[in-house]
Amino acid sequence: MRPNVPLHALRAFEASARHLSFTRAGLELKVTQAAVSQQVRMLEDWLGVPLFRRLPRGLGMTDEARALLPVLSDAFGRIEGVLKQFEGGRLHEVLTVGVVGTFAIGWLMPRLKSFREAHPFVELRLLTNNNLVDLAGEGLDFAIRFGDGKWPATQNARLLDAPLAVLCAPEVAQRLRRPEDLARETLLRSYRTDEWLRWFEAAGIDSWTVSGPIFDSSRLMAEAAMQGAGVALAPARMFTRELQAGMLARPFDIEVPTGSYWLTSLASRAMTPAMRLFETWIVAEAAA
Repeated sequence: MRPNVPLHALRAFEASARHLSFTRAGLELKVTQAAVSQQVRMLEDWLGVPLFRRLPRGLGMTDEARALLPVLSDAFGRIEGVLKQFEGGRLHEVLTVGVVGTFAIGWLMPRLKSFREAHPFVELRLLTNNNLVDLAGEGLDFAIRFGDGKWPATQNARLLDAPLAVLCAPEVAQRLRRPEDLARETLLRSYRTDEWLRWFEAAGIDSWTVSGPIFDSSRLMAEAAMQGAGVALAPARMFTRELQAGMLARPFDIEVPTGSYWLTSLASRAMTPAMRLFETWIVAEAAA
């Protein structure tokens, strides 16, 4: 039976091919130039093909070496990445989560400290979006998104309802006595065209054509409202701090439900330990 190729010979070849030098490869691997050369020769004998042309100044790779190098570099890189996860005597896991910006700032960020304290060996990476997300294409473990939870090929856990309420700067709120008073204000809109119409219906007033600026983020819309640019219709529970600090005001108690925030993942994706920890934590936090 043909013996397995020694791992140190593969490592010696990979380093030599990157540096095109046995000497520099030896420095990286902390062995002598002669040892590297001997290990590469062993690999060449095992393969039955030459991997390098020995030149007066350095090395030249053969076609066989060019075919072998990227495969080994990728394999050693993967091995190194996994081994680094065991630093400190525990398995470190990377967890990548795409989050709607409004939810990230308004709800998730104030609670991240508790997750980190509970699970210090999970390296959480957050990417914000405006509810348009491709779990597979973006390499996400989870996405937190807003809607009805009916996305194809996903498994979804509902986190929070997020009914919309009228939010505006305190000075604007002083002149809003009745819902009809909104007719004299600039009404800020999202890309969902029916939200103000649904709020008018919930308020029991006749609707009118709304023509204010359109925003792709409730966070941006609320920022515009805080600066007096108009009146926003946004999920009030995502702006608790701004309301408590007096940066925003809520002149009416009327709310209109339009969807919820959901934790979503690919149905075909097996849950990793880090994914299970995060799901358990965030569902419990939302329930609390």
